[in-house]
Amino acid sequence: MKPSRQIKPISFLKAHAAEIVRNLGDRGEPLIITQNGEAKVVMQDIASYEQTQETLALLKILALGNRQIDQGQVEPAAEVISRLRQGRRGD
Repeated sequence: MKPSRQIKPISFLKAHAAEIVRNLGDRGEPLIITQNGEAKVVMQDIASYEQTQETLALLKILALGNRQIDQGQVEPAAEVISRLRQGRRGD
């Protein structure tokens, strides 16, 4: 994907809205809309948006895990598994 090919002025959006929506779904590439020569909006199809949101969620989980590791808030897996097994026996 070359973002430079996907930059259009707002006047293009106004004149070609249906075509843009159709192409967004087909290409899966975002479209950058400019206003007065400045980038203002990024448009993308819903499938790409959902994939982006899922990716961001996974990255947040990884960042949280790394932060917990850095802060020493972790336990060896064997200890956790042992404690969980003991808890089941007590039920």
